[in-house]
Amino acid sequence: MKIIADMKVNGKTLMLVQGDITGRDVDAIVNAANSNLKHGGGVAGAIVRKGGHIIQEESDRIGYVPVGNAAVTGAGSLPCRYVIHAVGPSMGEGDEDNKLRNAVLNSLMLASGKGLKSISIPAISSGIFGFPKDRCAEILVREAFRYLSGDTKMSLDHIEFCIYDDLTMGFFRKEFERLG
Repeated sequence: MKIIADMKVNGKTLMLVQGDITGRDVDAIVNAANSNLKHGGGVAGAIVRKGGHIIQEESDRIGYVPVGNAAVTGAGSLPCRYVIHAVGPSMGEGDEDNKLRNAVLNSLMLASGKGLKSISIPAISSGIFGFPKDRCAEILVREAFRYLSGDTKMSLDHIEFCIYDDLTMGFFRKEFERLG
């Protein structure tokens, strides 16, 4: 795991790391999920492969989650305590930017509502859902920054973005540089 950037916002940490989100030792990791919570490929598939089928079983009990919303399961054998399944938009379905904003905001609120201190988030919707990587980085980083800039009584004191590939990392790095 490599730390690319970090900053303090309201005394809390906003960080950018490169690596595999399934190895992050945080309270919760975010899964870029589909509405049916079927975790077959991409980040979702890796989470179930490494955390165990119990994550899929818990997701099946939850069932359908609308785009822009999030749900939580246990983390199986992953080092984190929870997996927050954020349902981001697919390009072409309409109002994608607002749906992505809602997905990240609902993930942060769900984590804070559970009293969690730390969360790691991937580039939601920028893979097979086709959301442009530059817009994804802008929306996610700015929403996290805005969230940390607001209510100082929330439980989260560490929000990080865990990005796997170099191309996507370049866009996230630019957003951190703009804020820093």
